[in-house]
Amino acid sequence: MKDGAPYSINADERNGEVLSRTCHMDSRVLFSLGLLVLLGSMADCGRGTSQRGLVVAGSTSVQPFADHWAELYMKENPGRVVNVQGGGSSAGIQAARERAADIGMSSRELKPEEKDLHEVIVAWDGVAIVVHPENKVEELSLEQVQNIFAGNITNWAALGGSNHRITVVTREEGSGTRGAFQEMVMRKSRISSRAIVQDSNGTVREIVANDPQSIGYISLGLVNQKVKAVRFEGVEASFDNIEQKKYRLIRPFLFVTNGPPKAAAQEFIDFVLSRPTQEIVRHDGLIPVFKE
Repeated sequence: MKDGAPYSINADERNGEVLSRTCHMDSRVLFSLGLLVLLGSMADCGRGTSQRGLVVAGSTSVQPFADHWAELYMKENPGRVVNVQGGGSSAGIQAARERAADIGMSSRELKPEEKDLHEVIVAWDGVAIVVHPENKVEELSLEQVQNIFAGNITNWAALGGSNHRITVVTREEGSGTRGAFQEMVMRKSRISSRAIVQDSNGTVREIVANDPQSIGYISLGLVNQKVKAVRFEGVEASFDNIEQKKYRLIRPFLFVTNGPPKAAAQEFIDFVLSRPTQEIVRHDGLIPVFKE
C-alpha cells in the first residue's frame, strides 16, 4: 500500500441517508426474499472469476468497509475487479456455500452447522446501543436492554427518562448484527414483534436520529453525532474499552469461503489482513486483527 495518511469512510456514505420504509412483513419472509435476490443477481457466476471479477457478498455491516477495501485494492491492482454486494450475513454464508460468491461476509459467529466453511476474521466490531442525542438516559444494564427489546419496559420514565413511549428499532432476521445482539444481549428472550424492523444499520441509525423516543443497536463503526451510544453495564462503547476487553458487546467480521480460498480470493484476503489495510480498519472505527 502506498505511503500517506489513510482516509476514512464518510459515515453518511456507508449505508446511505435514505430512510427505508418500516417493514411489517415477517422477517423470515424478508430473509428468504433477500437470499433469492442475492443469489439471483449472481446467477451467471459460473462463468468464472476472470470474467465477472471477484464477488464478495453478505453482511450489510461489513459491506461498507469491504467496499472501501475493494476500492483500495483495485486502485493498487489495475485490472482486478472486486464486486461487493449486500444481502445479509446468512445470505452471504449461503452464497459462499453455493459458490455464487467467492467470499461471503458475516458479522456474526458461524453457527455449528456452518462450521464446515472456511472462515477468516478480518476485523472486530462493537455493537452499540443507541438513542437520540436529546434522550436523558445515559446508561442501561443488560437486564434493562433485554426488557426494552422484549417489550416489557415500554416507557422511558421507567429508566429515568421522559414520560414517553419507547420506540424499539431492530434489524431483520438473517442480519449478523441482529444475530450478535440476540446471542450477546437477548439470549433466550425474543425481540418484541412490535419492534420496527429495518434492513441496514444505516436505516436504524436514521430512525433513531429522527425519533427522540427511539432506541436501536448498530455497528460501533457507524455511530456518529446524529445518535448517542449509551453506556452498557457502566462501560462506554469505545474503541479503547473494546481493546481492553471492558466493553462486552463485540463480534467478528468474517470472510467465509467454500473450502480454501481460490487464488484471487486469497490475494484479496491477504490484502485486507495486511498491516497497512488493518491500519485503515482501525482508522475507520473497527478493531484490527493484528496485535501491537
